[in-house]
Amino acid sequence: MTVLVFGAGGAQGGAVARRLVEEGLAVRGVSRTGAVPEGVEPVRADLGDRGRLREAFAGVTHVSMALPLEYDPDRVAAYTRNVLAEAAAAGVARLVFNPGNRLPRAGTGAAAFDTRRAAARAVLDSPVPTVVLCPPIYLENLAAPWVRQGLTGEGVLRYPLPASVPVAWLSHADLAAATLAALTGDDLVGATLDLGGEPVTGPELAAAFGARYEAMDVDAFVAGAAAALGPDVAEGVAATYRWVAGPGRELYAAPSGGAKRLGIEVTSPADWAARQAWSRQR
Repeated sequence: MTVLVFGAGGAQGGAVARRLVEEGLAVRGVSRTGAVPEGVEPVRADLGDRGRLREAFAGVTHVSMALPLEYDPDRVAAYTRNVLAEAAAAGVARLVFNPGNRLPRAGTGAAAFDTRRAAARAVLDSPVPTVVLCPPIYLENLAAPWVRQGLTGEGVLRYPLPASVPVAWLSHADLAAATLAALTGDDLVGATLDLGGEPVTGPELAAAFGARYEAMDVDAFVAGAAAALGPDVAEGVAATYRWVAGPGRELYAAPSGGAKRLGIEVTSPADWAARQAWSRQR
C-alpha cells in the first residue's frame, strides 16, 4: 500500500502524512515547495501540472486528497479533474477527499463552500472509489497568533463566530486518524462523513481554556489572518464565517456520526487545550 498525500507540506496534510508513516505505510507527499514530514517521499508539484501529477501517481494505490486554499471556481474544478484523471489512470483503490470544511446542502454564495461542494460531487461521481470526510473548524485555528494572543495575554478567546453558534471542533490529529480509517476501512466507498466532536458554543469553548468568549468582528479577522493566509484567502475564509453566522448557523452543530462509523475517538476541546504548552503557561 502506497499512499499519496496532497498538501503534505501543510498543517492538515502534514498531520495525515505523519500518521500514515507511523502506521508503517509507504507515503509520498505532494507539496508546492517539496517540503514534507520526515519519512515521506517528497514530490514537488502543482495540481495544475498534469505531467508532474502523473509522476506523483506512479505506483500509488491510495490517495489522501485535499485542495490548496484556492477559491476560483474554474481553477478548483481544473485541479479536481487533474487529480481524478491521474487517480483513475493509476488504478487507485481508494481516494479519501477532505474538502476542508463541512459541506452545505445548497449553494451559499461563499466560494470557499461552493467550490468544495462541486469538488465533492466530482470525486463521488468519478470511477475512483472515494470517501469524503467533512471536518468542521480545526482546534489548531485557536493557536493562530490572532487568537492565541487574546487567550494567553487577556484570558479572552476571540473568534469570528457569534457566541451562540455551536461548533463540533476537530483536531488535526483526529483528522489524520479519520483519514487512516477511511483509507483502510470496509464498506465506506461512496460515503460522505461529517467529522467533529460534541458541539460547544463559544463560551463553552472558552471555558476549556479558563477564558471568556468574545465574538470577533469578521473584518478584524481578515486583518489578522491576512498576514498568514494572504488577503484573498483570508477574505474567502471570512465569507464562510459570515454565512455560518447567518443562514448556516447549524452547519457545525451536528455531532459527528462519521467518527463513530470510522471507529475513532474525537479529542474534546478541554483535552486538546490541556496538551498545548502555550495554553498551560497562562
